[in-house]
Amino acid sequence: MVSTRVVATPLPDAGYRALVNAVLAAIEADIDRWLEADVVDIDARRTGDLLELALPGGSHLIVNAQPPLQELWLAARAGGFHFKYVDGRWIDGRDGCELFDLLSRCASEQAGLALRFTSPSY
Repeated sequence: MVSTRVVATPLPDAGYRALVNAVLAAIEADIDRWLEADVVDIDARRTGDLLELALPGGSHLIVNAQPPLQELWLAARAGGFHFKYVDGRWIDGRDGCELFDLLSRCASEQAGLALRFTSPSY
């Protein structure tokens, strides 16, 4: 795996919090839409800045904020990923992947069907 140097866009604490809330709300909205359309049964549980997704088959995805670092973290079967906010997108410092692309890929693999999370408009 190639390490990528990611330089975060500086944010005030309130700006970081607003972005985190937008990300978590967007993920929850996609899940609500899928549940309504009977696409997939994902149980989403949010506690503060932590969102746990229980997928079919018993696997989980966890998205949570790391305020001291101004990062978002994703825990999945594929591993743990740390994202910094860079020019309007959340980018993984390890390989440069975007949060919603990687979240979609991990959820699809773990749920056994194609799922696409949509990034919020900031």
